[in-house]
Amino acid sequence: MKGAQEMKKALITILVAILIVVVIVAVLVNLLGDRALKVGIETAATKVLGVGVAVDDVSLSLLGGTLDLSGLVINNPAGYEHPTLLELGNAHVDVDVKSLLSDTVNIEDITLDGITVVIEQKGLSNNLNVVLAAIPSGTGQEDKPGQQATSKKLLIANLEVTNVKVKVKLLPIPGRADTIELSLAPIRMTNLGSGEKLDTAKLTGKVLSAIAKGVAQEGTDILPTEIIGPIKATLTEQGAVFVETGKKVIEESTELGKELLDKGIDVGQEALDSIKGIFKK
Repeated sequence: MKGAQEMKKALITILVAILIVVVIVAVLVNLLGDRALKVGIETAATKVLGVGVAVDDVSLSLLGGTLDLSGLVINNPAGYEHPTLLELGNAHVDVDVKSLLSDTVNIEDITLDGITVVIEQKGLSNNLNVVLAAIPSGTGQEDKPGQQATSKKLLIANLEVTNVKVKVKLLPIPGRADTIELSLAPIRMTNLGSGEKLDTAKLTGKVLSAIAKGVAQEGTDILPTEIIGPIKATLTEQGAVFVETGKKVIEESTELGKELLDKGIDVGQEALDSIKGIFKK
């Protein structure tokens, strides 16, 4: 009887210990995933756009297959007065969790809501056009046969950009308003990546290009030629800026994952490595 009670206590102790370990690992995995994604998004976008990009908060749910992001800011190029080119309120992503472990990540929906763009005129150019012109265009290079893929391919069923407000700051001219405000129609794209290799770098270019195209369309009869002209010319030259270049990302997140592995905590690491692969080229 006494032996049975001791065995029962031992089993309870083991179960409690396992439960504690599972909870701790789950917290660490979520923390690592959020930190890695935040750094990855900032680094990839910064390298593609050529200006600083910062994210306020990233929340990843591996079990739910969701990613929520808030407070993304794209800085202005050097020489412009306003600190930012674009500010994003919220982003929500629904992803097939199982696909994170494969070479192709399947994303059902991406929603970008609450964007403010500030276009600042400077001479015959403007900040939006400077960033657009800096984004590499072309077909890029595919991974060679036998070469390990350096970035994951994205397949996105639906992408929607809503509530885009544009403030255009013009050169001061007597009798003319120095700021014009536009509201863009919702932007919708479907089946992205189905006929091409799409990574996060190229996706970033597609979204900014779509916004610039919206500005060109909405502002054709409102904005001065010196604003619209360069934007249209750049979009035409780059084929609407469908970027094929990927960018190398975060050594920081790799080190974070290594630290956990060195401590013998490998639960969820494969999924996290897969997530980090989304931001690599």
